[in-house]
Amino acid sequence: MAWAVRIRRAAAPDLPYRAREFFSGNFAASVSADSDETGLYGFQVLKTAKGFRRFVDEAIESADDLVSRISQMPPSEEVIKAMDDISNTVCSVIDSAELCRNTHPDREFVEEANKASMRISEYLHFLNTNHTLYNAVLIAEQVGSIQSEEARRAAHSLRVDFEKGGIHLPSDKLERVNQLNAQIAQLSRQFNENIISDPGHVDVFPASYIPKNMQHHFKPIYRQLLPADNESLGLREKRKEKGFRLATDSSNLSSILKWVSHAEVRKQAYIRGNSVPYANLFVIDKLISTRHELAKVIASYFPTFQCLEGLKLLAKSVFGVTLSRMSFSFGESWHPDVMKFLLHHPQEGDMGFLYLDLYSRDGKYPGCAHFAVRGGRRLSDAQYQLPIVALVCNFPNSQGSSISKLNHWDVETLFHEFGHALHSLLSRTDYQHFSGTRVVLDLAETPSNLFEYYAWDYRVLKMFGRHYSTGEIIPEKLVNSMNHARNMFSAMELQRQIFYSLVDLTLFGEQSADPMDTISIVADLKRKYTSWKHVEDGTHWHTRFSHLVNYGAGYYSYLYAKCFAATIWEKVCQDDPLSLATGTAIRTKFLQYGGAKHPSDLLRDLAGHSIVRNYNEGIVPDTSSLCKELNF
Repeated sequence: MAWAVRIRRAAAPDLPYRAREFFSGNFAASVSADSDETGLYGFQVLKTAKGFRRFVDEAIESADDLVSRISQMPPSEEVIKAMDDISNTVCSVIDSAELCRNTHPDREFVEEANKASMRISEYLHFLNTNHTLYNAVLIAEQVGSIQSEEARRAAHSLRVDFEKGGIHLPSDKLERVNQLNAQIAQLSRQFNENIISDPGHVDVFPASYIPKNMQHHFKPIYRQLLPADNESLGLREKRKEKGFRLATDSSNLSSILKWVSHAEVRKQAYIRGNSVPYANLFVIDKLISTRHELAKVIASYFPTFQCLEGLKLLAKSVFGVTLSRMSFSFGESWHPDVMKFLLHHPQEGDMGFLYLDLYSRDGKYPGCAHFAVRGGRRLSDAQYQLPIVALVCNFPNSQGSSISKLNHWDVETLFHEFGHALHSLLSRTDYQHFSGTRVVLDLAETPSNLFEYYAWDYRVLKMFGRHYSTGEIIPEKLVNSMNHARNMFSAMELQRQIFYSLVDLTLFGEQSADPMDTISIVADLKRKYTSWKHVEDGTHWHTRFSHLVNYGAGYYSYLYAKCFAATIWEKVCQDDPLSLATGTAIRTKFLQYGGAKHPSDLLRDLAGHSIVRNYNEGIVPDTSSLCKELNF
């Protein structure tokens, strides 16, 4: 996908009335349960699952109208604003459908969201190959009629995205590029659906092999015992042994490997969990060949409620903003577990809306992620389109207890995703093309990695880490022990990230497009670049590594982000991480710009010139802060 996927902006005031009805920047109707009935995520059109059909129809109608208007416009900044209007219209559908199909418990909503996603993706190909739009951007950029720096940057970015999509190619090759992009989108969707539909399982007998405090997570099963010679027929039929069926999705597998003491159970769970989904071997092969063809024309102290209080306290202390729980309008939410919050600044007013969907359930997106529902943008001097985002996690819900609790790794994950959310909610850009996390890949994970540091700092944890039954503040000695344990394996974690990056670069980097044995390649990389042994027995870990479909030779950016975050923490945050002065620097020099300024300028403004250095016509991070942190 090219430019239209990356940018988000509300429809222009003179769009047809029906489009304004649900693309308007006014979300007051979703603020109170007493307001008029609304639809999913506050969109009036999504009161029913079939509303996605109208959502797509009206988005295409509105976008077509804007395309026609752009064809009549003189070269000016208004062209760029109208382009941003198109993408906001289209991305409203894409983003809503993406969140719905990954989280909604109603199968009809999921299926309609899938159809909407496919339809709007097809329309994107029309936009991405539209020479009228490309020429309008090209001329506006060339004639120098754009006044603001952000608008000029937006025009440049749009033009580059068009060209990355092959707009300059002959018509036959451009059509093939469109087909390849559509195929990549379909394969990526299939890859993730396979992970959800085929988690794998192992049957464990006897039940005593599973710790009692974990047994409620797994499905009980029974098998007939072999009868003793002297047993009656009736006794033989009644004697059954209890066991458990352990699903080996990534979340369960992690718990099994951590907490089940029986070595054979861990071994079988590991082998099974890393041998599914088998169907993704084929999907990866197709994804590799498709991307290669494309690359030839185109370059017990953390109760959940207490952790949420921690996020509120952190936002208030560091950024001076409040995070307030809100009620839903009828039809706005997609599941009873979902919560809605408003981020508010005492001087600047409302900053944006945040949905939290924290707990695991069947059929839901299996990982943890930040979804944008609507990007922010400047509508006028007095009005700003407020961003809407959702954080989706898969934390265990309470079983047999009224209090849900998170382990500390979950707390770290929550803070990581909250860093993404703050990036989206606190940015203030003229164009939603640059709103929040709409930044280059190398920079996107920097705020989230930075906020992981807050999850390990005692000055932060003591604000909200309290024992769920006694109210005791988490002891500093315990936090020090946690950090010690974390640092014990820091080299292994870094090695793991390097290995992931090498797998991604090897499969999708610059090499022959001939068919490859991905199982052997991944196994060889593991043997060559890590200290781990490769488990044979038919394992193919990489078929459930969903980042392979998201990054395409870009996963290395996680390592870049870790370096950037380490430097920012040391030079900006470490002395006083909870001060408003620290937060003001992070916000005004970094977060508020989203992607509207060059990444190296943002990083240097915040943490000093040495955070990056030029290398081979690009930039690389300074590694000294990360190495110091890891005692290298």
